[in-house]
Amino acid sequence: MKLDNSNSNGQMSIAADVTPPNNSDDADEAFVPPLNFAMVDNGIFRSGFPDSANFGFLKSLRLRSVICLCPEPYPETTAEFLKASGIRLYQFGIDGCKEPFVNIPNDKIREALKVVLDVRNHPVLIHCKRGKHRTGCLVGCIRRLQRWCLSSIFDEYQRFAGAKARVSDQRFIELFDISSLKHNPLSFSCSKK
Repeated sequence: MKLDNSNSNGQMSIAADVTPPNNSDDADEAFVPPLNFAMVDNGIFRSGFPDSANFGFLKSLRLRSVICLCPEPYPETTAEFLKASGIRLYQFGIDGCKEPFVNIPNDKIREALKVVLDVRNHPVLIHCKRGKHRTGCLVGCIRRLQRWCLSSIFDEYQRFAGAKARVSDQRFIELFDISSLKHNPLSFSCSKK
């Protein structure tokens, strides 16, 4: 990971070390990140649903695991890529519901958090369809475990969700009970002392 202070608006940005594999077959492969790709922390990434155009980029991350938050069956081509690359798929089917009174399932977010917290699964990519709402809820819960203040968590959520930010998602993040997960060791970069 490197810090890059050359951002035009003066903000510090974090860049992942994305080094292409040294295979000659991969030399001409394009490195196209999935929609809404970003680094969450060391060994944790987020994005929208990856497709075949993103396979070269995903290889460069040397992923061990992928967490999919969509309920639909995983596309065969992408599933074959993961299997051939030795990447384990964890699927937690959460409906991408736009209704304000439909609850996000606590149990599925809790189970997904357990996968993220287990460093044996790192590097891990978390994704849903667009990398906005379901992914934003899971990342928001990670930020709560990292003891981020709610305003910073909501700011990050809103940057990815844009004009489609949902108050119900932010309420979920705020009210999600992290107490049962606090016993899990935090190995995130910002929680190391």
